Amino acid sequence: LHGGPGAGCFPNHARFFDPDRYSQIVLLDQRGSGSSLPRGEVRNHTLHDLVEDCERLRQRLDVQRWDVVLGGSWGTTLAVALAQTYPDAVRAMVLRGVCLLRTREVDWLFSSEGGAAKQYPQA
Repeated sequence: LHGGPGAGCFPNHARFFDPDRYSQIVLLDQRGSGSSLPRGEVRNHTLHDLVEDCERLRQRLDVQRWDVVLGGSWGTTLAVALAQTYPDAVRAMVLRGVCLLRTREVDWLFSSEGGAAKQYPQA
């Protein structure tokens, strides 16, 4: 599950999985992200909606249970919410670049006084 929200998936994201071990690697562009249309759409775009999208995809692909759900940045939030909502549908998770969108994390990333602004003042 990619970061963002809004980032999207790239074929390079599959590199985290050994294709000799995993017969199916699924990369999902979340609503309004990547190749998902309409691009940038934010209506009906809640964490709950995204969790339900993941569950519908699992059912549509006829996957009994995801072996591993990998989430990066915002994708960690989505992965945790998915596993909490559908614990029997997720065997394991790998969470990288954990960002649970707590107030202090959002402030660090986006506030004019945050850590990112201090490290990259021109940006």
